[in-house]
Amino acid sequence: MAIGEAGPGSVRHGSRPERLEETMRLRLGRECVYVPSCRFGLYVALRHWCPPGGRVLMSPVNDDVIFFVVLAAGLRPVQAPLNPLDASIDIDAVPDEVWGSVSAVLTTNLYGNPDPAPRLRSTCDALGIPLFEDAAHAIGSRIGGRPVGAWGEASVFSLSKHVGAKAGGMLSLADPGLRRAVEETRAGLLTPGRLGSELAFALRPFAEAAVRGLRLRRAAWAAIRLLGLADREDIRMPLRPDELALAAAEAPGLDAHHPWLRVDMHDYRLESGRLRLGRIARRLDRLDEVLDACRAGTELLLATPWAKPRDVHGTQPLFRVPLFVEDRDAAIAALVDRGVIVGYLYDPPLDDYAGAEFTDPSPAPGAARWFARHALPVDPLRARTVVEVLERSGARPVDAPGRLSRSGPTPGGLGQSRG
Repeated sequence: MAIGEAGPGSVRHGSRPERLEETMRLRLGRECVYVPSCRFGLYVALRHWCPPGGRVLMSPVNDDVIFFVVLAAGLRPVQAPLNPLDASIDIDAVPDEVWGSVSAVLTTNLYGNPDPAPRLRSTCDALGIPLFEDAAHAIGSRIGGRPVGAWGEASVFSLSKHVGAKAGGMLSLADPGLRRAVEETRAGLLTPGRLGSELAFALRPFAEAAVRGLRLRRAAWAAIRLLGLADREDIRMPLRPDELALAAAEAPGLDAHHPWLRVDMHDYRLESGRLRLGRIARRLDRLDEVLDACRAGTELLLATPWAKPRDVHGTQPLFRVPLFVEDRDAAIAALVDRGVIVGYLYDPPLDDYAGAEFTDPSPAPGAARWFARHALPVDPLRARTVVEVLERSGARPVDAPGRLSRSGPTPGGLGQSRG
């Protein structure tokens, strides 16, 4: 059985984390440790490998929560230049002086499009620094003949995405001998589970099903915002720079950065109970069925005029497929009218969002700005509906950028950002 395939030896789950770990171990061929969320697992990895004060090369087109995880670990984010068609790190555009200054590299594998992990692995080996893979979007993606997540010293997965469990994550380790130390770090950072949280988690699918069945999705979101329960009103959460500067003085540590780290997942460091683990297990059993359905949708989307060619092997990405449209706001509005909610937008890039006080800006920002402005991430499971809406709305593809400026604005407004 090839690494990365569940096959007939996949584990039937109970409600214990050890069974979940074994299933992921079979997929990756690496030691796996269950964590309550991907962001929590990344924090554990960064704290284990990176002394405070280090610098981490990462993508500026990324979830702001991950940015705050790096800050919480007492590290300085360094924004990398990107490939404009998949938002992966453009290794050749990273200046030598930047390579010489960083103490780790963090991939994103955005939407399941793999970062160039084989080359990054070679580069990190030559520099003597660790490679971390954020594979939250990338269960099922492959690069260099191996699964995404099988290249770095550590990799983190989300069980909230393809698995659809709304909770849980996995931290995989290249060196199985580090398992005990990582488990001890995890145990010291977890908060005790709460019965009320477990019951709310158990009831959530029924509430969501009722909203869908009654077609109340918009009304439900309006009520959430009215009650002040929404964590963000825009694509990026409020930075709150004065508060963030105070929190930085207490790094490394989760507590001071909790207001940023909890956004969109309040239980990110909560110990998982049996109800939570049981649902994750049942969902994980169906993962290959979901990935097969995603492959069919991805193939359809990649054949549309809004898709761009990518240098990848096999059908991927499988989490979201970035289509590139001239007027993304109009496309999103047309999709909302058909009940399709577009999420996982990362605009503006992190260096434009956070500024030089909190991160080193990319030496070539144009590609990230273009991607953040024009990428329309489409759930492959909604592929046919999305294609129909885009065709009827007259959405126009946008040309891929040519030469993008390595500093400052670029032609056609590529140097501007929103938000």
